[in-house]
Amino acid sequence: MEKHILGLELPTDPRWVNIAEKSIEDILVDHAYCEQKAASSCISLIVKFPDKRELVEMLTPVVAEEWGHFERVIEELTKRGFGLGKQRKDEYVLQLSKLEKKGGSREQQLVEKLLINALIEARSCERFRLLWKHIEDESLQKFYYELMVSEAGHYKNFLQLAKTYLPDEYVMKRWKEILKGEADILANLEVRGDRMH
Repeated sequence: MEKHILGLELPTDPRWVNIAEKSIEDILVDHAYCEQKAASSCISLIVKFPDKRELVEMLTPVVAEEWGHFERVIEELTKRGFGLGKQRKDEYVLQLSKLEKKGGSREQQLVEKLLINALIEARSCERFRLLWKHIEDESLQKFYYELMVSEAGHYKNFLQLAKTYLPDEYVMKRWKEILKGEADILANLEVRGDRMH
């Protein structure tokens, strides 16, 4: 079902959610930084491509939404007596950024960034679903359910936006290539419960 909804090639290793539940503080800290980076990434796209009206219109509310999620994760940390803590290296995103094709036209560069963003959103949504379904903390179950619903459409927005700037066929061909690359990355990454990805 997730593959159909989110288009991901490889589901998350089922062990992840069990390990994550034992490291709730670490997961929440990492999640807070993920939300902050999602907001920053949208701001960066707006600043880099201010002439792309559709992009500015679509991503401006997403910045506010992602920052709102960042604030909510901070609340969950505070509620449990935890602080934000230091940002950790995000091996998943570092590997993913290597899939981005450099060069080409300005539109091609933009589409690459939009597709990477789409993929991160799809994977995050899948992980929120796992946390909602499998962790025992009822308040966090509710929290992750709400975030999953809220973020479910984001990856589609990025895909749709990409198709505004380059033909559907080109965008979907690249999307499939990036999905395959992401599945390879995931298959070779250590399963860690202290990371959202």
